Amino acid sequence: MAIGSALVIFTNQTALSEKAGFRYSMIHFGGGVLLMCGLTGHVAETNSIIFESFSLNSVHSWLIMLGFLVNAGAPPFSSWISDSYPEASFSGCVFLSAFTTKTAVYALLRGFPGNEILIYVGIFMIFYGIIYALLENDMRRILSYSIVNQVGFMIVGVGIGTEMAINGASAHAFAHIIYKALLLMSAGSVLLMTGRRKCSELGGLFQSMPLTMVCGTIGAFAISAFPLTSGFVSKSMISQSAADQHLFGIWLFLAAASAGVFLHAGIKFPWFVFFQKDSGLRPPDPPINMRLSMLILSFLCLFIGIFPNYLYQILPYSVDYVPYTSSHVVFQLQLLLFAGFAFFIMLPWLKRTPTISLDLDWLYRVLAKRLILYIFQVKFLNSILIKFRQYTYATYRKIDLGQSLTKNISSGNMVLSVGILLAIYLFFFYLF
Repeated sequence: MAIGSALVIFTNQTALSEKAGFRYSMIHFGGGVLLMCGLTGHVAETNSIIFESFSLNSVHSWLIMLGFLVNAGAPPFSSWISDSYPEASFSGCVFLSAFTTKTAVYALLRGFPGNEILIYVGIFMIFYGIIYALLENDMRRILSYSIVNQVGFMIVGVGIGTEMAINGASAHAFAHIIYKALLLMSAGSVLLMTGRRKCSELGGLFQSMPLTMVCGTIGAFAISAFPLTSGFVSKSMISQSAADQHLFGIWLFLAAASAGVFLHAGIKFPWFVFFQKDSGLRPPDPPINMRLSMLILSFLCLFIGIFPNYLYQILPYSVDYVPYTSSHVVFQLQLLLFAGFAFFIMLPWLKRTPTISLDLDWLYRVLAKRLILYIFQVKFLNSILIKFRQYTYATYRKIDLGQSLTKNISSGNMVLSVGILLAIYLFFFYLF
């Protein structure tokens, strides 16, 4: 999956997509190493290849969980989502949003349900995604950060681990694939027809792109868990599972996060792109195939929200939950209403400005590099290089070159040599 997703990013064939694809590969290969080390150790210890619920009482289990959390976009490695997805093509970004993170959620549901630490990892992801999405100016990066936010809800459900929570995480993953694809399609349509992706360069597009505006707004309502949308009937199951387990603090965080989602994806994205200040652009709606795709997903967002039993029937456990109670609907509408008021009150501070947001990857891309350069000063590096040359030359003098080329070399030595060369390459790549 890491290789396939990287190829999707590379196929955009731009300088930015090539760099983003390489960084995507490095992060996911690192996560793959953690996962394979954990699985190999688990198989060696238990002599079993059955993937079942793990208890975090061994290093192997921790490595497996960390490997999946990297793929899920958990901090401090969340930046690969906002770094790589926006650089893919219009259609590639839509497909990427559906695969890697949801596969990781599925694996965590199978392997680590009920592990309390995942509740706090999920809560951190939720608010991390909200804060960065509010700060972001690029519309596709806003939606990429909201992926981190929404996956955080799912991981909270995994951490709670009850039947209701697992059903909620599964339902939310299913609903998220649909409404996130719809949002990215609407953003991709705007990018295709205008050539612009910065909110500071857009606005007033509802006049010439009414269908894209309507579909994007439906997706924004769905991600905000507005009643009669798919997000309402899925996300509320996770909150209900927290309430059932008397996790009042977690329930409160989830309620506050729902308001935060409405701020950055429910209002900010459609408001700055389609409404507010007129940018003077008058592009038409996208071609018919893109319009049909958005209409189909818009219909699904509403159909699942109005008839949730069709979704509940395919969940892992039987569902005894009614989302449309008067108290629940009124509470959600009040929450979204006051979140909307807060958005317009804070609008002077949220105005579109051409900014660049530094993510947590700065810590290991820039700060770590500077620390290494500070610790290993140039003189020290030069002395190492001189000794390395001396050692290489001495080794060369001792070896009969003709015999060395014809004798058999063990595969273990070859793998070790390649591994050393790869480690040296990666070290100097990130250093310089």
